[in-house]
This record gives sequence, C-alpha cells and structure tokens, in this order.
Amino acid sequence: MTPIEELLTRGELTVRGRIREASNAVLLCSVTYEGVSADCVYKPVKGERPLWDFPDGNLAQRERAAYLVSEATGWGLVPATVLRDGPYGEGMVQHWIEAGETPEAGLLALVEGEEAGDGWKPVAFAEVGEGRTALLVHADDPRLRRLAVLDAVINNGDRKGGHLLPAPDGRLYAIDHGVTFHTDDKLRTLLWGWAGEPLTDEARTVLASLDARLADGEPLATRLAELITPVELAAVRGRVAHLLRTGVHPQPSGQWPAIPWPPV
Repeated sequence: MTPIEELLTRGELTVRGRIREASNAVLLCSVTYEGVSADCVYKPVKGERPLWDFPDGNLAQRERAAYLVSEATGWGLVPATVLRDGPYGEGMVQHWIEAGETPEAGLLALVEGEEAGDGWKPVAFAEVGEGRTALLVHADDPRLRRLAVLDAVINNGDRKGGHLLPAPDGRLYAIDHGVTFHTDDKLRTLLWGWAGEPLTDEARTVLASLDARLADGEPLATRLAELITPVELAAVRGRVAHLLRTGVHPQPSGQWPAIPWPPV
C-alpha cells in the first residue's frame, strides 16, 4: 500500500460538499491520518444510479479496478483510488487532483475546415449551431495516447473531455471509470485519433507485461478477481491479447455509439 493509499484508506473522512454536476452522488471530502491531510472524492455505493447494462457488482469496484490496471502499466494515469467505508457506507475514495487549467484546455478543440492541423488528431465532425459543423480534434500527445491504450484495455464506455485532468507538474490524470470492464465492446471515447494506427513500442512493451501480470495466480489478477466477475476478467485478458496480436489501436465497432454524450 502506497502512502497516499494508506491515507485514503485509514484516514478520517470529512464531507465538505457535493459535486452536483455528476450523475451519481459525488462528495468532496478531506481525509486526515497521523497529521497528514489531503482532498479527495468519495462516491458511496448507495448513491449510484442502477445501470441496465452493468448488473454485476458496482461502479466503485470498477473505479478501483481501473486504478489497479493503470498502476500495473506504470503510467500512473488514474489518481490513487481505494474502497472503504465512509459516512454514507462503502464507496470509492479517490485522491483529488487539482487541475492546472480547464480540463480539456490544450487537449481538445473544434477547428474550422476538414484538416486537423499540425499537432492534432481528427476525431469527428460536430454540429456547432446555425447549420455549421466543425472538426473535433484532440492533441497528438503521448500522454493521451497512453490513455487511449488504457481505455482500450479496461473497455471504457465514457471517456469525456472533462475526465482529463492536466496537473500543474505536467502529468495527465484521468477520472470517472465506473463504466468499465464490460464483456461487450463498449469503448466510447474522444481519443479515436490513433484508431487503426500501429501501437508504439512503449505500448507493446507495457501490454506484454500486463499480459503476464493478468495470468492466474499473479497478484494483479487476484486483486482484480475480487472486484470484477470471472468473465469480465477473462475479457480483460482477451483485450490485451487482441491488442498485442493486431499491434494497432482499436477502431469503433459500429455496434455502439463511438463518442460519449455529452462529449465534455
């Protein structure tokens, strides 16, 4: 257990307010343990809205599982996330990341014309009002590219622009991973710019390591088995194996909306 995980797990939670824009109950808290304090987000299971297509387990467990997979990649894209009891029962507690700027600033944009321009990757055309359209693009940023790989592994069904948190130190964090790990292809994301392109050497190395760590009896596999169902764990292994076999970023399946709504 890392120091921040220990703080989040053992510290005293104090609710300070509610983030009302969220679809589920999301509480902004402070946590204190042995004289150390931090801000965090607490999402009690009791505050989750039932989802017809995610009947097994709860969203909090999936958030924790996403963190474990992120840590296994070595990319550290998901803030420290634990499961624990809180003022409103069991839930997910996640380290609060203070974004250095508006979440999507410098990472997403709408541009006129049909070309993304240098340093940008095209995603799709979007209606911007009065019968006009603009091209939605995202930055050709290695941090986003790593996140696109992670999302493919965990089958993220809701990668919106507001879930991207660029920190002042230059790191990129991603939040809101409750809608993940489904056995069906549910990948919905704004990061389609690399679809069909070869994976980087770094990504292939990470995926090969992840493949080994997902084997039966390995610590990561054992911890994930406590959070998601056996068929969901098998699906994770299958997605990693497929990425290694094809060597390319996935493309939209055509059987599910490829872009989340609202996109930001």
